[in-house]
Amino acid sequence: MNRLSTARKSRKTGVPALLAGLGFAVAVLVSPVATGTLSSLIQGDELPSLAPMLEEIQPAIVNISTTTKIDYDDHPILRNPLYRRFFNLPEQRRRSSSLGSGVIVDARLGHILTNHHVIDRADEILITTEDGREFTAEVVGSDKASDVAVIRIEPDNLTEIRIGVSENLRVGDFVVAIGNPFGLSQTVTSGIVSGLGRSGLGIGGYEDFIQTDASINPGNSGGALVNLRGELVGINSAILSQSGGSIGIGLSIPIDMAMSLMSQLVEHGDVKRGVLGVRIQDLTPSIAEALNLNRRTGAAIVEIVEGTVADEAGLKEGDVIISLGGNPVHSSSDLRNAVGLIRPGTSVVLEYYRDGILHSRDVVIKSLNGDDGDGPERKATIERFEGASFVNSTSEEYGAVVVVESIESDSPASMSGLLEGDVVLSINRQKITNTRELEAAVREAGNRMLIKLLRNNYPLFLAIQDLR
Repeated sequence: MNRLSTARKSRKTGVPALLAGLGFAVAVLVSPVATGTLSSLIQGDELPSLAPMLEEIQPAIVNISTTTKIDYDDHPILRNPLYRRFFNLPEQRRRSSSLGSGVIVDARLGHILTNHHVIDRADEILITTEDGREFTAEVVGSDKASDVAVIRIEPDNLTEIRIGVSENLRVGDFVVAIGNPFGLSQTVTSGIVSGLGRSGLGIGGYEDFIQTDASINPGNSGGALVNLRGELVGINSAILSQSGGSIGIGLSIPIDMAMSLMSQLVEHGDVKRGVLGVRIQDLTPSIAEALNLNRRTGAAIVEIVEGTVADEAGLKEGDVIISLGGNPVHSSSDLRNAVGLIRPGTSVVLEYYRDGILHSRDVVIKSLNGDDGDGPERKATIERFEGASFVNSTSEEYGAVVVVESIESDSPASMSGLLEGDVVLSINRQKITNTRELEAAVREAGNRMLIKLLRNNYPLFLAIQDLR
């Protein structure tokens, strides 16, 4: 993985050449011997370069430009929905543009892998290839929780990238990021893998990022992170920065995860996720000692959700899960990611410790979206929450839930205190597991409602008086 491309026979290889090719040649500028060596290289032999590898893969990297129509008002009074309704004012719209990147992963079908946030709510998606051709793209499928999306263009003489194995990455491996930062197309930066399995950053629902110091900036999102063989190992997704520019902490989605999700996005248009039905926390040294465990990693079960897979499998509070479906579980984030990548109906092996003894059992991951035929695709609009759209979903901790999918600005729903992404758990202490139950609970409620929400993974109550 750390070898340069062997496209040309005369290229220098090995660690010295690699370091020189990546800009670590300070010593040769001050050493007479090294200076002579550099002169001979310039006069005859080739300098180590990533150019041959990049020439092969850059045609697979595309620029993405999106256009979105946005409602706006000229005066604050026009934001009042009652005023607009009384005077029958039409909605005014403006257009917003944004830039991103993508990677052609299937030239035959024209499939491009990118980030969900790059194409989210886009009305038009324009793709520009490395040779300057432009295509209009359509969305095949998108998953907000993992920030992965698949779009499609006409498969006309396209080049696809080779897919690597992100599981084989090690801290210290050299990587190259390619994308469209600030609209500067086909920009290449290099660095190393700074960390693996980064999670708990509050960026997305499922986090298992590759951290790199290769410079990643706005516009790089959806671009490629490749190893020195030119194999795709990650999809650039985010940066940690207070300024908005690169400070050497870039985050990429591992290609193993992205490709697993892509198969579902191509097949269904979304990701079908199941739930295990446990509330968990990281295993700490003190908890491990109290549970009589010699290990220091795993996901400790704090609570079992009644009627779920975990309940049926006989799991108990205090059990420590260390593996699911062959995937090691070192933390609560590992377990959440592992469950999120398993399709409902799949039988997997669960390994856990109880009272210091290792246990193993087969479990079937199930989807919990209610028994009345409600699926994740069923959406609802409720008159009392005008301006909001609700959709069925699942939560690893709470099972079947209802999520506020969208809220129109300055609508009655937005004035109630609801926010996009809120998870509705109960109304007036009545558990809500699907949109039909939500509709019924709202109808039965009096002038006041006490809604229990999950917001940014924190539970809270929202008291709402009659909105009508």
